[in-house]
Amino acid sequence: MQPPAGSQVSRVPAQRTPSEQLPPAPATPAPQPPRRRMRTVLTVVAGVLALLCLGGVATALVWYNRASTPDRSAPDVVVDNYLRAFLVDRNDPRADLFTCESGSQLEAIRALRTDLLEREQRFDTTITVSWGSLAVQKQGEVAAVEVTLIISARIDGMNQSDRQPWQFDTRLADGWQVCGGARAD
Repeated sequence: MQPPAGSQVSRVPAQRTPSEQLPPAPATPAPQPPRRRMRTVLTVVAGVLALLCLGGVATALVWYNRASTPDRSAPDVVVDNYLRAFLVDRNDPRADLFTCESGSQLEAIRALRTDLLEREQRFDTTITVSWGSLAVQKQGEVAAVEVTLIISARIDGMNQSDRQPWQFDTRLADGWQVCGGARAD
C-alpha cells in the first residue's frame, strides 16, 4: 500500500520498550588469582609440615630409646643403677634389667629391703638409702664392686643412720650385670 498522494510520511524508527532493548555488553570479569601459585604454596607448606612431623616422631623415638634402655656400660654404673631401682625406687621390674638372668645371688640385698620395709611400717617412718663412691676391682669379664650403703631414718624425732659395707659381683654379658651381692662385714 502506498500512502495517499500529498501526504508526508515520516520515517522515524519505532521506539523500543525497555524489555525489547538489547542486553548490556558483558563486563570484563575481575582477574582471578592464579590457582597454580596457590596450589604450589599449599603443597610446599604441607610438605614442610609433614617433614617436621616425621622429624619430631624420629626425635621422640630416639629420646624414648635412650631413656628406657638400661645403662650397663660399666660395673660401677650397673651397680649404681641396680641399687637406685631396687632400694630407692623399689621398682623390681626395672631392677631386674640390671641383674643376671640366671644364677644371681641377691638374697642378702632382698632381705635388707624386706627388713627396711618392715621397719618403716613398725616405726611409721620413711627410710632412705644412699651411697657414696663405688670401688671397682675388675678382672676380665668379672668385677667386684664395693660400696657403703647409708641407711637413714627419722624415728621418734631423732635422725638415725647406719653405714653398711657391701660387695656386688658383676659379670659382662650383653653389658654388665649384677649377679650377686652380700654385706662385707
